[in-house]
Amino acid sequence: MRAHQGVLRTGAALLTAGLLAGCGLLSTEPEPRDRADGRPGDTSASPSPGLKETPKTPPLPAALTSQRPDWQRCEAPSGGSAPGSDWRCTSVDVPLDYAKPSGETIAVALIRKQARDKDRRLGSMLFNFGGPGGSGVEILPRAASSYEKLNSRYDLVGFDPRGVAASSGVNCRTDEEQEQAARSVDLTPDTAAEEAVFIKDGADFGAGCQRRSGKVLPHVGTANAARDLDLIREVLGDDKLSYFGFSYGTELGGTYAHLFPQNVGRTVLDAVIDPTADGVGHARNQATGFQRALENYLKDRGENPKAGSERIARMLARIDRKPLPTASGRELTESLAVTGIVTPLYSQSGWPALTAALDEAESKGTGDGLLQLADSYNGRDEEGRYDTQAHSQRAISCADSKARPTVDEARALLPEFRRLSPVFGPFLAWDTAGWCAQWPVDGEHETPETSAPGAGPILVIGTTGDPATPYEGAQRMADELGKGVGIMLTNKGEGHGAYGEGDCVTRAVDGYFLDGKVPQDGTTCG
Repeated sequence: MRAHQGVLRTGAALLTAGLLAGCGLLSTEPEPRDRADGRPGDTSASPSPGLKETPKTPPLPAALTSQRPDWQRCEAPSGGSAPGSDWRCTSVDVPLDYAKPSGETIAVALIRKQARDKDRRLGSMLFNFGGPGGSGVEILPRAASSYEKLNSRYDLVGFDPRGVAASSGVNCRTDEEQEQAARSVDLTPDTAAEEAVFIKDGADFGAGCQRRSGKVLPHVGTANAARDLDLIREVLGDDKLSYFGFSYGTELGGTYAHLFPQNVGRTVLDAVIDPTADGVGHARNQATGFQRALENYLKDRGENPKAGSERIARMLARIDRKPLPTASGRELTESLAVTGIVTPLYSQSGWPALTAALDEAESKGTGDGLLQLADSYNGRDEEGRYDTQAHSQRAISCADSKARPTVDEARALLPEFRRLSPVFGPFLAWDTAGWCAQWPVDGEHETPETSAPGAGPILVIGTTGDPATPYEGAQRMADELGKGVGIMLTNKGEGHGAYGEGDCVTRAVDGYFLDGKVPQDGTTCG
């Protein structure tokens, strides 16, 4: 769930969730034209030309395509610790502007853990864990235990997309400015004065991005990240791209498939973004998805979902009028409270923490639990330092989307969004106006293009209780990819992301990546 100032974001470290059991049958037929050793082979009978072959993108110079990565011991990422000795890091130079491929370059940071079975190695598998703005260099080593089976035959490769962390990461404001905004900006403004502060803060954020990261700001969109993926594939020596994308990473994967269908290898998209939704449509989808997850939580608690939602909405209204005190001396505002409620809805394992935090706020009148949850989501540590994922997320989103709704348009959405979710609807309606307010860079499209005729089969996984990327979006992605390309797998369960949380989905994905077994389209787990 994205938000003004990047408060509520999809993906990254919140992906490993889902309740799984039982599964439909897998097809035993291999991918078309797989090699005898099981490596992904040519899957497109009549491939469409990739973007590099169109007049809009001149061919890349040999200085870029012939790079040989120099893998070295990894240094500790900012705010983190160095990975173990099995990991190596490098960078690949990519054009800052693909319209000028022989011009200025930037470096994209990579991290790799080599396949254990060298004799049966299938190639590299690239991961994107979402955001946008999540650092694959930082996340993959922490998440790698979930991919041990895949690591037997694949090199696990994480990367920081352009504009993220070590890859010319976008930086828009200081920790002090971030903290001041958290204290002073009401993300659901109730008065003309609050609306003015809300919009000014959005404009100030964009101006800060321009001052600090103006060189890369026009070039951090998803299409350029997909072009980087193809150059990385070539530099790593892979004929096809094997790719595992979560949350926003599914949009990146769909964009890649559209631009380079002939280079699509075994690809899995989990916790899938709806490619047919514009900015308002995404906000509408998330209002529906998070409300659905909240109601499932309330049912599990033995509470009437409608009554429970109205009770929480009334609590938020009280907090809006009078923020709750905390032991740290900071106040829990309505905006932070909404973030604290959203965070544990990403996974059913977080529901007990939500219960404890809500009970504290309602019975004790203090906000420590919700504030801790919000800080975790916002990337704020105990010293008041923030990570920059929110900066990258906003820059990438606004570089992608042409949508720039006005305050009047956001206000007009409020009745509909309150009906969709009395808890999250007002926040998401206002967010449509604040997110890219007076952004210094024009967006590329209304919605991303993900049609991929000629690509090999892409496994698309939708979880019925996914709050951040509702299930319906996965079916739309499968449809957009095209007949015979988008292979739909339904996971009946809760949470944002399905792989690794139960045998059914995990077995299907492993069978596809390792053996080329494509599940039957329409398979259901659970």
